[in-house]
Amino acid sequence: MKKILFSFALAGLFVACNSTSGKPDDKAAAAQKENALKDSANFTTVIWTDSTFKDLGNIKKGQVVEIPFTVKNTGDKPLVIASVQPGCGCTLAEKPEAPILPGKEGKIVAKFNSEGQSEGSHTKNMVVHANTKPFTETVLNFKVNIVN
Repeated sequence: MKKILFSFALAGLFVACNSTSGKPDDKAAAAQKENALKDSANFTTVIWTDSTFKDLGNIKKGQVVEIPFTVKNTGDKPLVIASVQPGCGCTLAEKPEAPILPGKEGKIVAKFNSEGQSEGSHTKNMVVHANTKPFTETVLNFKVNIVN
């Protein structure tokens, strides 16, 4: 029995010595984000301070534009934005990696590349997955009119 306990203690020491130096492992961070969406006890409320829809008007073909969406955590739990999925390849999204504390704001920035898009009106979207209630998904939209 003592030999088994010693083996477990030694194994625990070995694992502890091989951990990273304070920087969370990507898999651990992904698991934490996944868990945030499953445990409704940790859900929070938010407001999108400048709307979930933006009309950018005319932009020149080939232009890349950034569209910021500001979210404020109005709840009492940290806001974890697990992912932001653009609706097409012409749009990229940047999101806060760290949780947004209660009362604080964060930004999700869409980067739309109009290169290769036809002239005329386009409406694009991104789906935000976060530990929010009453829904864990929010759709952000923007509209552009591409001119030559």
